[in-house]
Amino acid sequence: MTFEEQINGDIKTAMLAKDAKKLEVLRAIKNVVIILKTSPEGISDDGIMKAIQKEVKKRKESADIYKQQNRADLAEVEAFQASIMETYLPTQMSEDEIKAEVTKIIAQVGATSAADMGKVMGAASKALAGKADNKLVSQFVKELLK
Repeated sequence: MTFEEQINGDIKTAMLAKDAKKLEVLRAIKNVVIILKTSPEGISDDGIMKAIQKEVKKRKESADIYKQQNRADLAEVEAFQASIMETYLPTQMSEDEIKAEVTKIIAQVGATSAADMGKVMGAASKALAGKADNKLVSQFVKELLK
């Protein structure tokens, strides 16, 4: 079953269950897939995952902004949408796993100071693509290269 078929099936299930909130999220995901289909690069599972990760990140950032502005109602909607979208992504690494992986990468690259952060981040971004949030990776790299 392709990713698109899975989304279409989940949309049908949400429609039958009359789950309007989930249906809205699934339609947003389907919209991302349709946009990717019409793009010159074409559609691939990797491209879909990256696009969904981008959508999750947008929604989490929006939820944080809404929380800062004391709009818990809107923050809750964004957080719910992000959580539904995350179910279609590969499982993310834990902080301990990320830290261990970053430590290995630092040793491989031979980084010794904060000046080597670019080399480490380049290698880490490739190695941890889709498995970890780059913001968290960057935080650990800075911490370990002090």
